[in-house]
Amino acid sequence: MKTDASSLALIDTKYEGYLEGEAVDSFLIDFGIKFAAGHWCAGEFFDRFAPAGYNSNDPSFDPSEEAQIARVAKAGIKGIEWHEMVFLNKDGTRNVPRIGAIASAMKANGVVPTNMNFNLWSDPVYKWGAVTNPDPGIRARAIRQVHEGIDIAKEIGCESCGLWPGSDGWDYHFEVDYGQRLRWFIDGCTEFAEHCDRVGLKFGTEPKQKEPREGNMITNTVAKAACVCTEVNKNLGKTVMGVAIDYGHEQMVGNTPADSLYLLKTIGVPIANFHINGAKYNSNDEDRIAGTDDIWRLVEFCYAAIDTGYEGWFGEDQFTYRTEQTVSMRLSMEFFANCMKRALKIYSQKPELQKAQATGDAVKTIQIVKRAVYGG
Repeated sequence: MKTDASSLALIDTKYEGYLEGEAVDSFLIDFGIKFAAGHWCAGEFFDRFAPAGYNSNDPSFDPSEEAQIARVAKAGIKGIEWHEMVFLNKDGTRNVPRIGAIASAMKANGVVPTNMNFNLWSDPVYKWGAVTNPDPGIRARAIRQVHEGIDIAKEIGCESCGLWPGSDGWDYHFEVDYGQRLRWFIDGCTEFAEHCDRVGLKFGTEPKQKEPREGNMITNTVAKAACVCTEVNKNLGKTVMGVAIDYGHEQMVGNTPADSLYLLKTIGVPIANFHINGAKYNSNDEDRIAGTDDIWRLVEFCYAAIDTGYEGWFGEDQFTYRTEQTVSMRLSMEFFANCMKRALKIYSQKPELQKAQATGDAVKTIQIVKRAVYGG
C-alpha cells in the first residue's frame, strides 16, 4: 500500500469528496490496494429457507464458474478467490478440463486468482468434522483433499491458501475431547503450512465464532487461531502460518477488528488474507455488503491494516441473497474504498493521533479523526 507523502496528498486533491464510478478504480490503483471477490459472491445463493436458490426462478441466470468470473470482472474487481472443490471430481481427483477452462476464463476476463479456500464442510462425510473428525480415515481424506487443493492453487497462480474449518467444532457441551481435537487441528495445519511454504504460498486459518457448528468452531476467535499458528510455526521452526481475518466474523464475536490486527502484529503472527463483508454482533454470518454497518469500526480496521503494513489482498466474502450480484460486489468495493480513503487521511495525521492517544483522553483522539470519519 502506498503511504508516502505524495500519495497521501492525493486524498485532498484528486480524491476529494465521495468516491464512486471510475474514481474508485483509480483510487485503488494509485494507493496499491489489491481488491478481490470470492467466486461464490457472484454465484447462486442458497439457505435453509430457499434451498433451491434465490435465482432458481430466473431461467437467464447462469451459475457456472465462467459466469461468476464474468460478473466479478464486470464489477471492476481484479482478483478472485476459489474453493478447491470447483477443480475436483466427485472422487477427489483433479478435474483437468475444468482447471483449464477456469484458467482460460480468468485470463479472458482480466482477473487473477488470489486465494484458494478449502471446502471441508459441504460433503456430509464431514458432518462430525474434517481435520478433527474422530474417524482417522475421514481425517486422512480431508488432509488429502487439502493437499490436492494446495497443488492446484500453485498451478493456477494463487498467492495464498486459507482453511476455514467450518465442520470442525462442536454443538453441545461434553460432545468432544477439546484437547484432542485441537491437537489434531494443529497437526493437520502443520502439514498444510509446510506444503504451502514448500511451494511458495502463504497459508492461514480463518476463525469464526460458530456456524455451521452451533456451539463453537475449533478456532472461534483470532486469539485462538493465533495460538494455533504459534504452535504450527514452532513445529516448523519458522514463521509460516498466519490468520485469515474475516471482518464479519469479528463483528459476530464482538471483537474490535483493529485490535485483532495489532494483536497479530505484536506477537509475530502474519495476516494471510482478509475477507470483507458485514455482520451483526452475536448473529449468524450474514455476509452483507461491506460498509453498511459501523463506519467507525471499519475505518479503524482499515487504519490498522495500513499501520501494521498489510500488503495482501482484501477479498469480498459476501452472500447478497436478495440483491443482484455484480451491483452488490461493486457497492462493497466502493464503500470499502471510501472507508480506506478516510483511514489514509487519518494515517497522514499519525503523529498528531499518537500524541492524542498518549494522553489517554478519548475526546482528544476523536477531535483528530472526526472530520476524516464523517467526510468533512
